[in-house]
Amino acid sequence: MLATRAILGDEGRMGASPGTSAASEPARHGLRALVTRPRLEATDLAEALAGRGIAAVVEPLLDIRYRSEPAPDLVGVQAVLCTSANGVRALARLSAERRLPLLAVGDASAARARAEGFSDIASAGGNVDDLARLAAERLRPEGGRLLHVSGSIAAGDLAGALRQRGFTVERTVLYEARPAPGLSAPTTRALATGTIDFALFFSPRTAAIFARLVRQEGLTEAMRFLTVVSISAAADAALEMLPFRDRHVAERPDQPHLLTMLDRLLARRRSA
Repeated sequence: MLATRAILGDEGRMGASPGTSAASEPARHGLRALVTRPRLEATDLAEALAGRGIAAVVEPLLDIRYRSEPAPDLVGVQAVLCTSANGVRALARLSAERRLPLLAVGDASAARARAEGFSDIASAGGNVDDLARLAAERLRPEGGRLLHVSGSIAAGDLAGALRQRGFTVERTVLYEARPAPGLSAPTTRALATGTIDFALFFSPRTAAIFARLVRQEGLTEAMRFLTVVSISAAADAALEMLPFRDRHVAERPDQPHLLTMLDRLLARRRSA
């Protein structure tokens, strides 16, 4: 069963609050979803939403800056571990090596690796803990060091989990994900007037950035119009202080399961 968490809130009319113009229920409109992923990741998601009759409001909350340093040293590396599709992109930009085994945290990162021409790919289909388990199952400590390609901020402690299993792990930072300083004016207006139906979150960090920017823009009360779908319980937890219409969490931390949850919500709307 997919995990669902509903937050009770005022689903009727609400009075205007400082910083918002949402004085009443929004006018009728086609379904719209706020997409908070970096722009490259947002493209496929926007297409998937369009196939469901939902217009994507793309508002990247992280700006990805790839580093132009020399290629990482791969001598003696038995496998590369990537905890994001951006890590795969960053590595592919700096190195022509495509034959080393690449273990990806999830299916999206694995798909990116295939697109970049890597030939030996395995997906953990989950989170950092799942990736550590996959590496321990497939690799041996005596086979050589592991290279963890990551951004400047990494979720979890992949290196620590593998070092406890006897592996030598080197983390190399190949990109930086900078938080957006504010919401764009069109997105701010759409949120304030309640003309966005869903907000989709793919990481605890982007969820926390959104929560901060909502408070910064005085949009807290306008969140009562929004239904949130998060990729994980950790992402959902970063949003718990805002009064959303309701919140839901995907059964597995990947885009297909997040979309499955969204499909369930759409079906409920149609049957209501």
